[in-house]
Amino acid sequence: MNTRKVWFITGCDSGMGKAVAETVLEHGDRVIVTARDPNNVTELAQRFPETASIYALDITQAAQVREVVANAERTAGAIDVLMNNAGYGLLGPAEATSPDEYRPLFEVNFFGMAEVTRAVLPGMRKRRKGHIINTSSSGGYAASPGFAFYAASKFAVEGFSDALAQELAAFGIKVTILEPGSFRTGFAGANLKKPKLQIEDYAQTAVSLTTTRMAQRDGTQPNDPKRLAQVLIRITDDPSPPLRLPLGEDSIDRLEKKVAATAAEFQQWKAVALSVAFDAPK
Repeated sequence: MNTRKVWFITGCDSGMGKAVAETVLEHGDRVIVTARDPNNVTELAQRFPETASIYALDITQAAQVREVVANAERTAGAIDVLMNNAGYGLLGPAEATSPDEYRPLFEVNFFGMAEVTRAVLPGMRKRRKGHIINTSSSGGYAASPGFAFYAASKFAVEGFSDALAQELAAFGIKVTILEPGSFRTGFAGANLKKPKLQIEDYAQTAVSLTTTRMAQRDGTQPNDPKRLAQVLIRITDDPSPPLRLPLGEDSIDRLEKKVAATAAEFQQWKAVALSVAFDAPK
């Protein structure tokens, strides 16, 4: 019996998306490889002519999203796994970041992801099966200074995906939220955008520490995107995949600290929280 899956992966121009597409193709599955510039993935088409289908896709263009998904379903058949990977980072103080800089971030990181998901869902729902993998970040669970808008876009991915998993459970469709730590891609380097406005007051704050840490991390990140891809292959074969999946020791450490701090704060303020009830003692 042919158990080959069909994957639809966004943002394959470079980095994590390209590494996942390549690894899945090496595994023997079929991949709908989408990229803003198809020239960035021509070698995948050459190496895997029978299993790699290349499409130009700007996920912020809803009509193009629907067209590409429809074409992919016609040529490759059912889409078994959707990996919403396309996204980028924006580092700088919230005060210094203009709408012209943060709104495009949300168009890619959240709204584009939502439209790709909506385009793929009818086919999965009809077949009563499928797996949607949405790429958040450890920063989508525990925010860092300097990443206010990036974290907000990934928090949106988290909330959307959490509700989506509950909506789709009745149809046998699985949802997994990836919360990667630092992976060796271009995220911390050339691909990381920054606001044009510089506000000197932030130079000696935690925002500056984040900026320095990201610059030092570029090219030395501890985690391997191809090993992440191998994990994804494993969880798509699991009948009970996780809803949330932190990836990397740095992510686990960061999220565990966030959970512990949140639990402690809830406990500290529990009496105040309960005091709002009509029958609470004055």
